[in-house]
Amino acid sequence: MAVSDIVDRVLEAPVVPSFTKIGYGIRARLDGWTPLDEYDLSGRVIVVTGATSGLGKAAAHQFARCGAALVLNGRSEGKNERVRAEVVEASGNDDITTVAADMGDLAQVRAMADAVLERHDRIEVLIHNAGALSDERREAPDGTEATVASQVVGPFLLTSLLLDRLSSSAPARVLTMSSGGMYSQGLTVRQLEMGDDYAGATQYARAKRAQVTLNEMWAERFADRGVRFHALHPGWAATPGVEDALPTFNKVLGPLLRSADEGADTLVWLAADDGEPLETNGTFWLDRRPRSLHKTPMSKKSDTPKRRVELWDWVVERAGVDPGAQAE
Repeated sequence: MAVSDIVDRVLEAPVVPSFTKIGYGIRARLDGWTPLDEYDLSGRVIVVTGATSGLGKAAAHQFARCGAALVLNGRSEGKNERVRAEVVEASGNDDITTVAADMGDLAQVRAMADAVLERHDRIEVLIHNAGALSDERREAPDGTEATVASQVVGPFLLTSLLLDRLSSSAPARVLTMSSGGMYSQGLTVRQLEMGDDYAGATQYARAKRAQVTLNEMWAERFADRGVRFHALHPGWAATPGVEDALPTFNKVLGPLLRSADEGADTLVWLAADDGEPLETNGTFWLDRRPRSLHKTPMSKKSDTPKRRVELWDWVVERAGVDPGAQAE
């Protein structure tokens, strides 16, 4: 076993060094990571949801420096345009457009898909990054709990609507920014949406667990479409979302938290590199390495074939689209 593999296992076991900037720095050096600025993404169209803050914004800046044509999504048209202007000024790349849409509002997601398809005859990468942890239970317009709507149902719908365009642009990729918090929850369908027992961190983790399960299922069901599906978690990064939603966590671990650029590194690498990201499919990543979906017997036991099918069917019903039927 290589020294880098041994060190990686030692880092991964206790979580804290793995998820903080310690793990990022050690792995980057030991594995000899290709600097992101060396990737040339000229001619590739990349759609990024949740691109106006935190990890999404950091990724957008990097993609622009690499020459990609970008579609930036956020809920506010005004903020979208401000971030676009900032990215253009910093990178000199003006091949950037914006689409305002709330990923939890399915009508807005459909309108976003229409706009993207009208503007671009190719889409090489679709990135699902939008999402937030809310302390209060809210509902999307269709009645779905807001966290689940914006991070599970909305992304499923957008992927379904853009799948044909992605497939015709093969090799293409669909990337989902999940969270290490998903390790704390097993796979559930009946309790995916929390009610009176609502707790923001738990609801967020359940949604993130559903994300990574669906990522594997997309890869299994559509492996022949020329699209690679990958999910990842960024480790613990210092972002406005973390500061607002988890102030105590942010204060205690502040010096050890990764920067937004560090948290977005693997996301950009998965979109840019033509090696492992295209050779594998349905994988879950941290720091440019594949990771297990489970850290506890409880979560592994919950991840049954029957429950996976139930999850897929439930999301199909909520999203109002069946990509399997479309492909037939």
